[in-house]
Amino acid sequence: MLAVYAAEMNREDPLKGLKVGDQPEPDPPDGWTTVEVRAASLNHHDLWSLRGVGLGADQLPMILGCDAAGLDADGNEVVVHAVISRDSWRGDETLDPRRLLLSERHPGTFAERVAAPRRNLIPKPAELSFEEAACLPTAWLTAYRMLFTRGGVVPGMSVLVQGAAGGVATAAVVLGSAAGARVWVTSRSEEKREHALSLGAEQAFESGARLPERVDVVLETVGEATWKHSIRSLKPGGTLVVSGATSGDAPPAELTRVFFLQLSVVGSTMGTLDELERLVRFCVEKNVRPQIDKTVALGDAREGFEAMLTGNLAGKIVFTVGAEPTG
Repeated sequence: MLAVYAAEMNREDPLKGLKVGDQPEPDPPDGWTTVEVRAASLNHHDLWSLRGVGLGADQLPMILGCDAAGLDADGNEVVVHAVISRDSWRGDETLDPRRLLLSERHPGTFAERVAAPRRNLIPKPAELSFEEAACLPTAWLTAYRMLFTRGGVVPGMSVLVQGAAGGVATAAVVLGSAAGARVWVTSRSEEKREHALSLGAEQAFESGARLPERVDVVLETVGEATWKHSIRSLKPGGTLVVSGATSGDAPPAELTRVFFLQLSVVGSTMGTLDELERLVRFCVEKNVRPQIDKTVALGDAREGFEAMLTGNLAGKIVFTVGAEPTG
C-alpha cells in the first residue's frame, strides 16, 4: 500500500529520510482493527520523528502520522484517537507512563490503511468533512485540554496565548473565543498577529509587550523565550498551562512571584478519548472548523512537509487518500 514513512533520521536535514512508497498492509492484533484512511493531517511531531526524537533507528522504516479520519471495517465514518494506552490502564490515558502515539511504536496514519485499537475510534459526524475531522486529534485536542480541562476556562475569562502562529496556539484562539473567553495573543510577526485577530482573538501584541491588564490563564507552548512574560502576565491566583517548550526548557523559575501571587503552573499533554469526543461535538455545535492551509494527495506529501519545515503556512496541512477531497 502507498505510505509516507521515515527511512532514516537526520537531525539537521529531517526531510532527507522522508520517503513515499510501498509499505506492508496493517496486521492488527487482537482488539485492533483496520481503518481505511480518507484524510490525515501533518503535525510537528512528524518532523521531530524524522529528526530521531522518540523514534529509534531499530524501528525504521516507520510510517509517519498521528491524525486520521476514514472508514472502519464496517464502513462507518470514524476519527482515530492517536494516544494508545496499555490494555490494563484505567482512567486518563494521557497519564499512563507507557502511553504511545501512533507512529512511535505502531505504524502511523500517513497510509492508505492504518491499524488502531477499536476503543480509539469515535464516530465522525456528517457535519465535518474527513479533512476537517483529521485535523482534530493532536493540535486541536491539545488546545482543548489546555483550555478547558487543565486551564478551567469558562466564558468571560481572559486568556493569553503565547506564540499565536503554531497549530496548538491557533486552535486555542478559535476554541477559546468560540467558548466566550477573551483571547489575547502574542507574536513577533505583524502578519501572524493580524491572522490571529481574524480567527477570533480580541487583541494581539508583540512578543514580550506589556499587557493592558493581567489575565486569568496563560497558554504556554514556547518555553524559555516567553516564560517570564507568561508568569508576569497572570493575575493573582492565575494559571499557566504549559504543553511545550520549543525555545528551551530551562527559564528562571520566578518562584517568588509564583508563591507570593499563588499562581498555578499546570502541565498538559495531548488529550483523552472523552475529550476528543467533546471536542468534535463542540466543533459541530459552535460551527467551528479547523483552518486548512493546504490539502495535497498522499503521494505529494513531501510538499506538505516542506511547507511545515519552512513555517510558510496558516492552518493545518492535510493529506488526502483514495477519494476526492470533501472539504
